[in-house]
Amino acid sequence: MAGIGIEVAGLAKRLKETQALRSITATFDAGKLHGIIGPDGAGKTTLLRLLIGLLRPDAGRITFAESRRRVPFSSVRPYMAYMPQQQSLYPDLSVDEHLEFFRELYRIPPRVYSGRRDRLLHLTRLEPFIARPAGQLSGGMYKKLGLMCALLQSPRVVLLDEPTNGVDPISRREFWELLYGLVGEGVLVILSTSYMDEAERCARVHLLEDGALLASGEPRALLAREQVTSFEALFLRRAAKAVS
Repeated sequence: MAGIGIEVAGLAKRLKETQALRSITATFDAGKLHGIIGPDGAGKTTLLRLLIGLLRPDAGRITFAESRRRVPFSSVRPYMAYMPQQQSLYPDLSVDEHLEFFRELYRIPPRVYSGRRDRLLHLTRLEPFIARPAGQLSGGMYKKLGLMCALLQSPRVVLLDEPTNGVDPISRREFWELLYGLVGEGVLVILSTSYMDEAERCARVHLLEDGALLASGEPRALLAREQVTSFEALFLRRAAKAVS
């Protein structure tokens, strides 16, 4: 299947008294892992919700392309999956019951579902825990279950809001391995994170602060251009300039 790419131009959004986004322009190339990097309150969640259609922009536009040909949002929405930051699973339902619930929600044929279910359980290493309620899973396992539910429909675009927040180091590493696997299959992955060390794991990063886009680019090239050795140093330097 052809990859789906997204472009935003002049995107702005106000939430009550807060200007959440200020004229954001960025390109999210198909089949790559993009990181939206920034501290809490930077506008990361708002941007993801605009991309998935949960919010409408006050200004600017969002353009979707398939094989570099512009297509309407309605034609790509069925192939997009979104995993929110806040807990969205049912604590009393088991891993297996969640998968069955989303199978019915997505109307996946039984034969197709069986293969996808087995593959996702193997990739996430949750096979031994299929009977465990979501409320009794560790933080890392909970996030993996959320990702599995999002991937059950075999999306071509995956939007993840702070997917590794509160996850232990081993589960974080395993989660990133899953994401690299998706990209290897041509899926566009866009994730938000406030962990500066995760920025360097992305193919491209988009740095947000106070609703504004500071910079975009390949991580190492961006750091070299800014003459810093880490993204944490870059944000600290900009913060110091703002104070002075």
